[in-house]
Amino acid sequence: MSRFLNVLRSWLVMVSVIAAGNTLQSFRDHGFLSEKLYTASPGLVNGLQARTFGVWTLLSSVIRCLCAIDIRNRTLYHITLFTFFLALAHFLSEVFVYRTAALTIGVMAPLMVASFSILGMLIGLQYLEVEALSQNKKKN
Repeated sequence: MSRFLNVLRSWLVMVSVIAAGNTLQSFRDHGFLSEKLYTASPGLVNGLQARTFGVWTLLSSVIRCLCAIDIRNRTLYHITLFTFFLALAHFLSEVFVYRTAALTIGVMAPLMVASFSILGMLIGLQYLEVEALSQNKKKN
């Protein structure tokens, strides 16, 4: 396995662990979301919305961790990539469409993580293709 894919796997584990922590925080205190993310409309954040956000974040965390474990699983890889596109679209829409979030560090961090992850995973696709081609050549 290429060094890049090993770094990508480590990145996915790190992002997954951080997301799991955010999940716990969402269940523990919904004020976390109104203070860090949805600062433009904190009154819209309630316990139900925080728990829903927590479940969504936990699902993303599990998918990303599983991808780190089995990075050659193409279906799982594409689903994981989609989780980052979904996160990017969510936070961008909250800032620019719904205006419930401002461009604070609390929003910029997940935007940057999603963007870097998308870039890394798109590059990783090329490495996976090269590995698959070289394995096919060895078989023939």
